Amino acid sequence: MSATATRLRRIAAVATAAVAVTACSGAVLLPPSVSSNDHGVGPVVESMRRTISDPNAIVPSRSVQESTLIGASSTSPLDILVVGGGATGCGVALDAATRGLRIGLVEREDFSSGTSSRSTKLIHGGVRYLEKAVFNLDYGQLKLVFHALEERKQVIENAPHLCHALPCMTPCFNWFEVVYYWMGLKMYDLVAGRHILHLSRYYSVQESIELFPTLARKGKDKSLRGTVVYYDGQMNDSRLTVGLACSAALAGAAVLNHAEVVSFLKDEGSERIIGAKIRDNLSGQEFETYAEVVVNAAGPFCDSVRKMANKDAQPMICPSSGVHVVLPDYYSPEGMGLIVPKTKDGRVVFMLPWLGRTVAGTTDSNTSITALPEPHEDEIQFILDAICDYLNVKVRRTDVLSAWSGIRPLAMDPTAKNTESISRDHVVCEDFPGLVTITGGKWTTYRSMAEDAVNAAIKSGKLSPRNECITGNLRLVGGDGWESSSFTVLAQQYVRMKKTHGGKVVPGVMDTASAKHLSHAYGTLAERVATIAQNETLGKRLAHGYPYLEAEVAYCARNEYCESAIDFIARRSRLAFLDTDAAGRALPRIIEILAKEHNWDRSRQKQEMQKAREFLETFKSSKNAQFHDGKHK
Repeated sequence: MSATATRLRRIAAVATAAVAVTACSGAVLLPPSVSSNDHGVGPVVESMRRTISDPNAIVPSRSVQESTLIGASSTSPLDILVVGGGATGCGVALDAATRGLRIGLVEREDFSSGTSSRSTKLIHGGVRYLEKAVFNLDYGQLKLVFHALEERKQVIENAPHLCHALPCMTPCFNWFEVVYYWMGLKMYDLVAGRHILHLSRYYSVQESIELFPTLARKGKDKSLRGTVVYYDGQMNDSRLTVGLACSAALAGAAVLNHAEVVSFLKDEGSERIIGAKIRDNLSGQEFETYAEVVVNAAGPFCDSVRKMANKDAQPMICPSSGVHVVLPDYYSPEGMGLIVPKTKDGRVVFMLPWLGRTVAGTTDSNTSITALPEPHEDEIQFILDAICDYLNVKVRRTDVLSAWSGIRPLAMDPTAKNTESISRDHVVCEDFPGLVTITGGKWTTYRSMAEDAVNAAIKSGKLSPRNECITGNLRLVGGDGWESSSFTVLAQQYVRMKKTHGGKVVPGVMDTASAKHLSHAYGTLAERVATIAQNETLGKRLAHGYPYLEAEVAYCARNEYCESAIDFIARRSRLAFLDTDAAGRALPRIIEILAKEHNWDRSRQKQEMQKAREFLETFKSSKNAQFHDGKHK
């Protein structure tokens, strides 16, 4: 009875739930959209789409954006001031701007500099939440999965150049696991309904090895019985956030990175927050900007923002650390991920192909909140040991190209009577007049989180938007008109003009790797980058083995608010995350190009080099791993 009976009961529970979902027909499989995108706002969507996708559109300069914020006075305030330039904050700015509201956004560092650039890179519905929903009969978890699966499809459709469907393989080492995972993932398909990416299916041992050559046939006292492959989405997270920020700017929002809220401005009579004092961290200048409502979207730092309004505010963030490592491409085949739902200690481990390399993770442990979290060596080793059990290749610490840590801002509702369950869902609250806080949730649901935050801000400030939310059907900059074959235009019509060490200009081929990279990173705007590479002799690659071009540095400085070397190596390109040492070698040339674009003197260039090298020290590649007595610390 024991284990076998328990397993049979679990299978029965999954089967019953699957039947129930199927029986409910469209009511469950096709839940009503959480967004209000289809209420006669079609012409508004088309107008905004033309604005954002205009091939000649240029985002306002940083100085113009700052002037707009300075010009927001007590007599002519912004409708909403957003604090935080991550996925949610930039999503709020885009949502509000496309509703015709007057919007400002400030970010202390750079767009996506925190949690939003350090994610798992998956756009997922949450298979584990579904499992909890079934076994705990938790309808709240089930709703979370429904919602995430709907948003997953919308994220991919709104930024097709930056997002795609990714098949994920789950290895099964006994026939119970085959049945259990097959039924569970079929239920995942059912719950997705019309938002499904592709159907899951079982593969035999031989088929699995052909699809994933490094997968081990035998583990410790176990043999592979086959795999179940299902689909989730994958993204280039920080470039998606930058796309949100630039789309918001084109829609009329004044977005400003490297600008920090120093304090809040309050109405003397009501004590309501009516604006903020802001410091430009690049120039040191401080200024005041006024707004009807402030939206706090500072992620892990939202409690510190709340304490500016009320020093006695109760914490609502429970920070969790997630560590990831990047390995060479041969660890996983192109176009197929490996996900182990439960390792020997119960954690989830995955290996995913990402931008030509393999990203593996993750950990989930308590942590303190810091601006530059660093992965501990034991966390890196845990990941390597865990994936070693499922591969037929030797997993070596010396293969780690980069390792990073991110902080998940798990949320507790400060208005709740107890804190027994820390939510993976998001929380919107206004615990101080004029300050709406949005936190928690996950990358996949950023758009609907932003919608909820804007709705709360409209209610708080009694604002009058021109229309309802339209972001569910609005492609981001570079996405409208993009197709997976778009890179061929670059390969056929452009060359990469390069300057040799002797100063001679020579033409180079716009090879397939470079063309595909530009197309996926910049979408329909890739031709702008290719033009710079061709016409301004900036066609050289920045790092051996990677497709990043010198032209991208100039383009990002002119069109994507790239204000520092770190902005480029970490967010505009992903070189720091893919290969820390390669990023370090590329720094001198990157700084040289940025210096020309931004008129930096030698002192500023030296400062940029020092800051960038300190930043890269927090990414623990094999070369800067910490050793003690011949062993890793």
